[in-house]
Amino acid sequence: MVLEILELGFMQRALIAGVAVAITASVIGLFLVLRRNSLFGDALSHVAFGGIAVGLVTNMYPLWTGMAFSVLGALGMAKLRQSTKIPADATVAILLAGGLALGLLLSSTSGNLPNIFSYLFGSILVVSAEDTLAILAMAGAILAIVILLYRQLMYVTFDEEQAKVSGLSISKLSYLFAVLASVAVIVSMRLVGILLVSSLIVIPNVTGLLLGKGFKKTALISMGISIFSAVTGIAVSYAANFPPSATIVIVLITVFLATLAAKYSSKKQMAEKLEAAIS
Repeated sequence: MVLEILELGFMQRALIAGVAVAITASVIGLFLVLRRNSLFGDALSHVAFGGIAVGLVTNMYPLWTGMAFSVLGALGMAKLRQSTKIPADATVAILLAGGLALGLLLSSTSGNLPNIFSYLFGSILVVSAEDTLAILAMAGAILAIVILLYRQLMYVTFDEEQAKVSGLSISKLSYLFAVLASVAVIVSMRLVGILLVSSLIVIPNVTGLLLGKGFKKTALISMGISIFSAVTGIAVSYAANFPPSATIVIVLITVFLATLAAKYSSKKQMAEKLEAAIS
């Protein structure tokens, strides 16, 4: 079965793109989770849905219009956060609702838009060679920028006030990270779709935080979980004829629940040993 999967061209492209998306989503997602902004990716994906609908209606390339809307939404969210007293979760809710409403409005007024469900639920098994190259290019660019600005992003994530005092341009870094997150969302769409993109960004990192001690260890663990879930989900979906996006998310949740159970069991055993030693 493994050899059969690796011999198929469309499965090769799906696995390559899936690994690239998994790495990108986990890296960007860790910063979002640590900044208590986990739903940021969900909001951007819904804004991108509105942009994709615009692209389909106007016969433009949907991913580019989706990316344009996502980037503008991310920059708008960052601007609102800096210049107003509107809470971050409120801006997320506004953008999420607005993007979804725009997409649904265009869908209803234009009839059944072609391929709209492939963007809602992902279509990694039919990704083309051109799409795979585009995903690799965008993922490579995101990771290169994160590595280049690693220290600054860490500083802003853990102590924004101290970062301001030290002379870092918080606003510029916030805008740049917002753009990186929006591009990561567009990349992730091909794997799990608009409706499930936040799961790929959040779940591996929450699981990694249960296991990891320190940023780097947590990042590596969450990246490994994300890659494992993507590869396993794609392989199982092909073998069992399941939807790839849903299968990947089920694998992610299974790993999270298993980790949570192991963590709870370990704490319980430790408490019992301590109680026995005291008594």
